[in-house]
Amino acid sequence: MVRVLVSALFVYSCVVVASQDPTAPLGWQKPDSIEAKSKKKQQPLPKLQSIVCTNQVQCRAVLSDKAVLVGDTVNGFKVSQIEAQSVTISRGGKQWKLKIFTQSIKN
Repeated sequence: MVRVLVSALFVYSCVVVASQDPTAPLGWQKPDSIEAKSKKKQQPLPKLQSIVCTNQVQCRAVLSDKAVLVGDTVNGFKVSQIEAQSVTISRGGKQWKLKIFTQSIKN
């Protein structure tokens, strides 16, 4: 009975030791497991497609195939300002200013 118990403990200890890399630094984890826990999937910036203003009072914009007004959200980004040539979006305390492409082509 003692022999069986000792051999079972020996086999169990070999399995536990084999599950860790003995040459790795203390507290080290595989990069895949760290990325999955700490990084959130980043959404790309919305693509500014057009801006339509009526009487310079209220402007609408099309961001990533969605018509938006000030205060709307697209891909987790909040639309904070819409001007005739640009749209300002924000997320997490950061702001981005998306500008519309001007068609000034020289021959």
